[in-house]
Amino acid sequence: MPTSPQQQPSHGLVRPATESDVPALIGLVRELAEYEREAESAVATVEDFTAALFPRSGAPRVHADVAEIDGTVVGIAVWFYTFSTWTGRHGIWLEDLYVRPAQRGSGLGRELLATLARRCVTEGLPRLEWTVMDWNEPALGFYRALGATGMEEWTTHRLAGDALAALAGQVDQMDQA
Repeated sequence: MPTSPQQQPSHGLVRPATESDVPALIGLVRELAEYEREAESAVATVEDFTAALFPRSGAPRVHADVAEIDGTVVGIAVWFYTFSTWTGRHGIWLEDLYVRPAQRGSGLGRELLATLARRCVTEGLPRLEWTVMDWNEPALGFYRALGATGMEEWTTHRLAGDALAALAGQVDQMDQA
């Protein structure tokens, strides 16, 4: 694999996303949400992604790579840096990996992941991590074939909406006590 930030598989190109890619990113995120049976949860807008990936001030807190064929974005990897208190080092969290069904099996998904793996190795980051739906057998098989291992003993938790607001409100109550 080339060491440049742009890798050219025989059938496409993987590169860092640009601001002009944001509408395609949003479209692919919505396709992924439909596939994961959560279409109603994908409420991010072009403006949201533009502000997150290409902030007008400061460094972005999230990044994206795209896979394109003949100038059309057909795959994405949205990611950010994490920190492990156990290793005392940063890693990369892959928030979303998605390749359009017509391009699956083309090597673009592998190339998107290989690009992140190369970033980890180059930057001395010991981990590349992500979650996958437990019913998504094609993805699970793909990840296993790459050498990824499931973290079966870990369960993802989320605070959102009213529960998040309620817990945040407890800070004010504690400050008043």
